[in-house]
Amino acid sequence: MFGMRRKKESELARAVAELGHASTLAFGGVGIAGTLLPETAAYQRVAAAVTDHPEEVRDLLDRLLAGGAPAGRVYAATLLERLDPAAGRAAWTTLRGDEAELSTMTGCVMGSTTVGEYAAERLDAA
Repeated sequence: MFGMRRKKESELARAVAELGHASTLAFGGVGIAGTLLPETAAYQRVAAAVTDHPEEVRDLLDRLLAGGAPAGRVYAATLLERLDPAAGRAAWTTLRGDEAELSTMTGCVMGSTTVGEYAAERLDAA
């Protein structure tokens, strides 16, 4: 039992580390084949752990928000919003002034934006 918990924790830490280096923001499959990017798969693994390991996820997301790549910070704020809506809103508010650029993909459509622009859109949609 203890070994299984450690394995789950290390899988979660690896997934968050993957998000920390994410270069593209995509929440589903991309391209004609609908391929799942490694960062999207990592996002999904962390999202699945939110319910079962909320405290651990929160700690990892706080660190990701503070030190991740631009796409990683957006993933962190999105996950924080799921975990704790008030913390998610605070994260988006903080990120609103972030001028770092990131790539986005939705299906076959590739785009780019800044973290701040993305955060402003999330705040406006709330």
